[in-house]
Amino acid sequence: MTDRGFAERSEALRDRYRTTVGSVPAAVEDRLRVAQAYGRLPTEEAFTALRHIVLADNPLGGRVQQLVHFGQLLALGRTEPARIHARGALHAGAGIADLIGVAETALITSGTPAYALGIEIVVELLRDGDDDGDDCDGGDDGNGNGGKAG
Repeated sequence: MTDRGFAERSEALRDRYRTTVGSVPAAVEDRLRVAQAYGRLPTEEAFTALRHIVLADNPLGGRVQQLVHFGQLLALGRTEPARIHARGALHAGAGIADLIGVAETALITSGTPAYALGIEIVVELLRDGDDDGDDCDGGDDGNGNGGKAG
């Protein structure tokens, strides 16, 4: 495959990640480097196509899918992927209160480490300015209680 052909095809894969999580994760860039070095781009294309079907063509929709991924990754203790999907959830329309709710659910299903990781990620997002302004500042959380615990 030509360098140009690889570049065009790999950029199409990157665009899929930008659409679903808002950016291209470092792990994806690593996989693309391996794919280029060893002629394995078709594997990455197949993986990305399956991932797109599962995420984009799913009855749960993008927002809920990202929240589910966030919760599952908290339960597994996968810090960096959980961060990616927390940002992906915000990108898909979730709010900070949604992420907190997932972390609280993880406390029940997976224990203190999962909850602590979830709250750690929420704090990082707030510190980085990723708060969308509708949750922890008294805004409406969609539950009719103005963002307050109810």
